Amino acid sequence: MKKLIVLDLDGTLAESKSSLDTEMSALIHDLLSIVKVAVISGGDWLQFEKQVLSGLPHDKSLENLSILPTCGTKFYQYGTDWKKIYSEDFTAEEKKKIISSLKKALEASGFKIKKLWGEEIEDRGSQITFSALGQEAPNEEKEKWDPDFTKRKKIKVILDKLIPGFSVRLGGETSIDVTKPDIDKAYGIRKLRDTLGIAINEMIFVGDALFPGGNDYPAEEAGVVSIRVKNPTESKRVIETIIACLGNDNSIKLNKEENS
Repeated sequence: MKKLIVLDLDGTLAESKSSLDTEMSALIHDLLSIVKVAVISGGDWLQFEKQVLSGLPHDKSLENLSILPTCGTKFYQYGTDWKKIYSEDFTAEEKKKIISSLKKALEASGFKIKKLWGEEIEDRGSQITFSALGQEAPNEEKEKWDPDFTKRKKIKVILDKLIPGFSVRLGGETSIDVTKPDIDKAYGIRKLRDTLGIAINEMIFVGDALFPGGNDYPAEEAGVVSIRVKNPTESKRVIETIIACLGNDNSIKLNKEENS
C-alpha cells in the first residue's frame, strides 16, 4: 500500500503561477484525509502559499501535507503553523556565476525575447530560475513559446557546459531551474523518505516534466513509481483514481480490524 503521494505543482496541479481551482483543492483535501501528501515544485514558499495553501481548509488534514519549494531545496511541515525544516541556499559568489552564465547561454542560443512580463531571472535563495518571458507572463504566451521544450533544451546544453558544477533542469512552460549539484527532486524524495520514515517504494509521484532533462525526472530516477500527466485536468483523474484505490484499501483494512 502506498503511504505518500508526491505531486508537482505548475503544469500538474495548476496552470503556471495560477491557484488550484475549486475542484483540485477539494481533491487534495480528500487525498489528505486518507494519506500523506507532498507538493514539490520549482516555485518558492510564497508561491505555494498563494497557489496551494490559500485554497485548502485550515484544518487538521494539513498535518499530512509536506511542502518542498525550489525543487526540494527547501522543506516545510505543519504543526500548529508552517515550519521550515531546511534550506540549501547558494552563496553570493555562486549566485553571481549562475546568473552571468544564464545570460551568456541565452545570448549564445540565438533566441530573441521580444517582450518580458516581470523578472526574467529570479533569485529564490536555494535556486536560480530563468523564465524566458518573465515571471508574470500570461499563460497563453507561455504555452506558445516552447511547447516541445526545444528552445530550453538548446539553452540547457550551453548552460551545462558553462556551469558543470550545478544541476540544470527544465520546468514549467518557459523556465529553467538551477540548483546545487545533486539537489533536485530526487534529493527532495530522499528527504521525504528520511524525514517521514516512508520508503521510496511506498511513494507515488505525479508530474508533467517526467522526461530526461525535465525537473520532475529526478524523482523517477530516485526509484519512485511515477505517473506523467499532460495538464491539471489529467491530474484530477489520476488523483481521483488514487483516492478510490487507497480509500478502498483503507475500508478493507478497517473491516478486517473490526472482524478480528
